[in-house]
Amino acid sequence: MKKTKIVATISDKNCTRKFIENLYANGLNVVRLNTAHQSTTDALKVIEIVRQVSDKIAILIDTKGPEIRIGDCGDGIAFRKGEEVLMKGKAGQKSTKECLFVNYSGFVKEIQTGSQILIDDGYIILSTLEKKEDAVLCRFETDSVVKSRKSVNVPNTDFGLPSINDKDREFIQFAIEQDIDFIAHSFVRNKKDVLAVQEILDQSQSDIKIIAKIENQQGVDNVDEILDAAYGIMVARGDLSVEIPFEKTPGVQKKLIEKCVARRKPVIIATQMLHSMIDNPRPTRAEVSDIAGAVYSQADALMLSGETAFGKYPVEAIATMSKIAAEVENSKEKFLDTVPVFIHCDISAFLTKASVEASVNLNARAIVADTILGRTIRNIAGYRGEKPVYAICYSHRTMRELALTYGAFPRYMDKLPTSHEFLHESLRKLLVENKISKKDLVVVLAGNFGVYHGASYIEVGAVENLISTGQF
Repeated sequence: MKKTKIVATISDKNCTRKFIENLYANGLNVVRLNTAHQSTTDALKVIEIVRQVSDKIAILIDTKGPEIRIGDCGDGIAFRKGEEVLMKGKAGQKSTKECLFVNYSGFVKEIQTGSQILIDDGYIILSTLEKKEDAVLCRFETDSVVKSRKSVNVPNTDFGLPSINDKDREFIQFAIEQDIDFIAHSFVRNKKDVLAVQEILDQSQSDIKIIAKIENQQGVDNVDEILDAAYGIMVARGDLSVEIPFEKTPGVQKKLIEKCVARRKPVIIATQMLHSMIDNPRPTRAEVSDIAGAVYSQADALMLSGETAFGKYPVEAIATMSKIAAEVENSKEKFLDTVPVFIHCDISAFLTKASVEASVNLNARAIVADTILGRTIRNIAGYRGEKPVYAICYSHRTMRELALTYGAFPRYMDKLPTSHEFLHESLRKLLVENKISKKDLVVVLAGNFGVYHGASYIEVGAVENLISTGQF
């Protein structure tokens, strides 16, 4: 049972019920929809199929955010090293051999002569030679094929792009209408970028949670204020390792994970985790080490992009990531002995830590905890205990939100009048599912005082002693 969650990007062009079932059986937890390459109609097809497969699979929609992309290049435009080309900022224009268009009108005005322009996560490098009135003259530093809608990065240049564009607004409204679980907002630079999305959600009284994608130096520098406003973050290493020196990316990744764990915020590590498996059935040793490093660093979730969106081996990629994560988890420390974190009250905070310590020191089979909003479960997850946490959720949305939380295995149950009834019913369900046996020792964490007070007691014992045997 891997505890690290897996997010997989799914395209409507490769999405059948059988396909999603195979991914889910091999470890998929969250489906990601990339709005840079999909319409709302395309996205709806995927959403409907995912919901047919399981109500436990969460759905995450990316916004484009304040990003710059190359315009339409047809089947691709080839350039040789040393060739020169003009670049202009005008959305909707088709690029040619003589001029590449980007989707931001202020591109030429705000770029500096001598800057490097990096296309497609840095695979294509151009140097700027001269600024003209409405264009910048550039030279290719590598043999390249420029393809449509690829990302454009200019390190150390802060473009004055708005946080949300028209397509983002369309997809945010679509997400609200479809009761999507997460919106991953791209290129978040500061708290204001998160609040711009939250304002739209609040207008419709939506409970969608915002994941801030950290993809530039501003996002790294302002991560503390970003975490004040966001539900969690995604370390989007593709653009990030282009915007900052690539050798700094591992250290930044570790720092961001540590901040999220300390704040009890889910953190996703993304980009090229198993890139070679787009075309090959086995990973490289470097990719295995990359995944292992993210798991050892205590990330909540790992994300696949092209591997599952259009790769040749999507199911194998999910299965490979699951195997690596599970193996690494078995060799990690059994418990992060950190100070309690007060999410809602001090009693709940101390009991949460005590439940994880008890599960490890007494070698319990599992922790069983109930939750309405998911805060208690996220607090448990922050200690990264070795035992699975069966989260009994009184909300379907909370159940799906916990699909991003390390070590949580959520399931829905109607709220019962007393904690005694909760104890009996939750253990009964887990026995029926063969997740526990009557002889197993379990740690139960629950509350008696309502939604805003959190956990108020711990019960530890063998399952058969915690419930009436006659119930079964």
